[in-house]
Amino acid sequence: MKLRHEYKHRLSPLELPVLRCRLSAAMKTDPYAKQGFYCIRSLYFDNSADKALREKIDGVNKREKFRLRYYNGDVSRIILEKKSKYGNLCSKVQEAIHWEEAEKLTFGLIPSSAESSLLGELGVKMKLQGLRPKTIVDYIREPFVFAPGNVRVTLDHHLRTAMNPTGFLDPDCSTIPAGEGLAILEVKWDQFLPCVIQELVQVPGVQTSSFSKYAACRIYG
Repeated sequence: MKLRHEYKHRLSPLELPVLRCRLSAAMKTDPYAKQGFYCIRSLYFDNSADKALREKIDGVNKREKFRLRYYNGDVSRIILEKKSKYGNLCSKVQEAIHWEEAEKLTFGLIPSSAESSLLGELGVKMKLQGLRPKTIVDYIREPFVFAPGNVRVTLDHHLRTAMNPTGFLDPDCSTIPAGEGLAILEVKWDQFLPCVIQELVQVPGVQTSSFSKYAACRIYG
């Protein structure tokens, strides 16, 4: 299991263009980003006791969450992910699943073909922990990469949500704003963070935050 460092910083809308300009001058744009950005839609899973949400809010050192995800409205490639956190370290396991499997999951059903490692694990935890699809999270991501240290810096903004999980596979389903217009700076790296990147991501008055897009989108239920 590969662990990476991860820090998040909350930004105001006024700070976003400043960071964008600075990062663009020293880092490369992720080659997967069309015109410098892409749109992400995720569907998070939680149980009736809001286990994932409560562990995040309470700052539990070791925790995990499952989500479905696709990019730029393209439902032909749907990814199942499990993200694990160990303090400020994180790891992510993912695998592509079929549209039919994703559709069943949006209704809280366990696909009969859940034999692969990650989909099978989610199926078990749906049975034992009561995990169910909970909240849709939409946002725009501007990704930058820097080879030394395998650094990835992203600017996430225009956070929106929908509470009906069955709308996940409909790119046109109605969503509402969340997060009070804030932007999020995320910095991820492997063994070391180069000094030049440390300087680039410094914003006066901005502190490392435990901000969670999932938590922000749960304000509506």
